[in-house]
Amino acid sequence: MHRPERIAETLREEIAQIVGYELEDPQLAMITVTEVRVADDLRDASVYVTVEGDEREHELALRALRHAAPYVRRQLGFALNLRHTPALHFVRDTVEEEAERVDALLEKIGKEG
Repeated sequence: MHRPERIAETLREEIAQIVGYELEDPQLAMITVTEVRVADDLRDASVYVTVEGDEREHELALRALRHAAPYVRRQLGFALNLRHTPALHFVRDTVEEEAERVDALLEKIGKEG
């Protein structure tokens, strides 16, 4: 495993801990950190999250995460021994939703065929 991949996995675990246990925002209660992708220079990280709930809850949760990003980054700096703590960019992970849409389409095709 390459260094950016190892760091990405460590960041995913740490961010999940911080969001799950340190942030007391109720809008963040149903968030799962699914993946972190780190730039090769380790200065930026895209944090992919899923949120239980409707579209409005997704938007509120992402807004709350983006607001908390400086705090989360600071906590990561304390927890990890990195020269530079990456800037965090929270992104909605849509892979699961897309898979559900594909499954529904396949089921529909199966019923019609």
